[in-house]
Amino acid sequence: MNILVCISNVPDTTSKINFVENDSKFDPSGVQFVINPNDEFGLTKAVWMKESNNANVTVLTVGEQSVEATLRKCLAIGADKAVRIDCPANDAYSVAKEIEAHCEQVKYDLIICGRESIDYNGGIVPGLIAGFLDYNFVTNCVNLDIEGSKATFSREMSGGTEISECQLPLVVGSQKGLVEESDLIIPNMRGIMMARQKPLDIIPAQGINPKTNDIKFNKPDPKSEVKLIKADELDKLIDLLENEAKVI
Repeated sequence: MNILVCISNVPDTTSKINFVENDSKFDPSGVQFVINPNDEFGLTKAVWMKESNNANVTVLTVGEQSVEATLRKCLAIGADKAVRIDCPANDAYSVAKEIEAHCEQVKYDLIICGRESIDYNGGIVPGLIAGFLDYNFVTNCVNLDIEGSKATFSREMSGGTEISECQLPLVVGSQKGLVEESDLIIPNMRGIMMARQKPLDIIPAQGINPKTNDIKFNKPDPKSEVKLIKADELDKLIDLLENEAKVI
């Protein structure tokens, strides 16, 4: 089985985020980048499937040279090969079209993407890829079993979990639950050394024009001053909640 895991290179949530050019562009200076967590759950699942499903795992990202450190980490985790499509990740549409073009050349039985990235939280790319390729699609996936050409999966839905099955090929939007945080693979020295010998292919972009353009970013307003109320001043707390905060 041939598995593709799509990887987003995202800022660590502890990084201080700034914008430049009149708040129209993200400033990457001094920002630590990591594998998008939802993608990492999917990558771990794919690595598990290497033995159980005799699978070959390729990781792919759309981005410039700076993302290669993240791809090398994916190789150290256990992927067999990495691919970088050489262009900025401008928007969901152009990213999905670039990935579609690659998948038209290299056929994959299973494509795993994070259900969304933690930077823009669009949640659009997996569905677009499935639509462009005419593959089956499931997102919010918390369990996946493949036997032969049949996939059985579970996804989170309002009020519970839905269990379904379909034929491959399939695009999966992964999240926590597909594997747990305690299952994530921390690269060891052997994995890091082996990653240096694994192929990292750089392929030219198709030059897809994005459909959207960022106009301006706004940071959340600073937190307001906190008022502390003594434990024995319940009436004062109720008065503030009703007349000042107006939440009751």
